[in-house]
Amino acid sequence: MKLTDKVKNVTSTIISNFWGTLERINFDFTFNNGKTVNLTHEVYGKNDGIAILLYNPKTKKVILTKQFRMPVYVAGINQGYSIEVVGGAIDANETPQITAIRETEEEVGFKVSSAQKVATSFLSPGILKEKVHLFISEYSKENKTENGGGVAAENEEIEVLEISFNEAFQMIKAQKIIDARTIILLQYLKIERIM
Repeated sequence: MKLTDKVKNVTSTIISNFWGTLERINFDFTFNNGKTVNLTHEVYGKNDGIAILLYNPKTKKVILTKQFRMPVYVAGINQGYSIEVVGGAIDANETPQITAIRETEEEVGFKVSSAQKVATSFLSPGILKEKVHLFISEYSKENKTENGGGVAAENEEIEVLEISFNEAFQMIKAQKIIDARTIILLQYLKIERIM
């Protein structure tokens, strides 16, 4: 059975359009056994995003960020602070790679000339429609600019962390790093034996 035969009568109602768009979607879904059921799901999202991990193969260090995240706070974890890779939303007329390079300088103050694509992923496909493009990029102290710390007009307050790769990897096991993008990219460096 083709997907077009399985999903029919799709309607969408916008519940909220405050920061991202929250839609309530109603549809008829036909299961493989032939039974059709009317279902309602919620889908949330805004622009697709990027995440990029900076690494230095000579010093064996990585650049991470520490910032306040309300969902982490509501969950009662780490007083709301999350240690993460650089991340951000793709602006109109930007490619994911250009966004990764721009966000790197805005958030951590390193100007890199390129970024290597690792994967594109849905982080929570049961509810989020945002795709995240995952990148890595080498950095060195020569790449450091006066920028970083986030964009004040976007109410960003970002602490820049330069730590050893081994320490960062141990932070996954200790549950100090709980962000999926960060875990994926740190594991990618290890699996590919880049670090």
